[in-house]
Amino acid sequence: MDDLSELFDVVDSKDRVIGQATRGEVHAKGLLHRSVHILVFNPQGELFLQKRALTKDENPGYWDSSASGHVNAGEDYRTSAHRELMEELGIAGELKLFRKFAASRETLWEHVESYLCTTDQPIRINPLEISEGRFWSLTELQEALQDPSFSFTSTFHLLFGNYLKSKG
Repeated sequence: MDDLSELFDVVDSKDRVIGQATRGEVHAKGLLHRSVHILVFNPQGELFLQKRALTKDENPGYWDSSASGHVNAGEDYRTSAHRELMEELGIAGELKLFRKFAASRETLWEHVESYLCTTDQPIRINPLEISEGRFWSLTELQEALQDPSFSFTSTFHLLFGNYLKSKG
């Protein structure tokens, strides 16, 4: 379960720190804050996605990026991304910066720094964070994104759409 007392940096539209607030305050008031999203690929080019635990305070039960999470107060994006990879998937990997997205309704008012990671390490999902997870071929994933029986987070839609555009 998410801890509503976790402390986050509150930022402005240019991602400059202007204060701090708890997770509960940030979400209740729609304050701008920071998060990371990581797309983890296996050597075959398949993308691992997680289905968010039903206990999550945002998008419970939705399919999302391989690993994602808030940047804690005083933490930088890259440190947060490495922490989330270990906490959620039990892996350590080389991260390649993909793209930064400005806070918007689609990102749930989070400035998002996204990363790519390719690994053959076995993934061990954290059941407190993730209800299930699996690798998808890009074709299978594109089909699922059009299927109303699957629910994906708005941030994942944004991130994956930009990933596909970058691949041509």
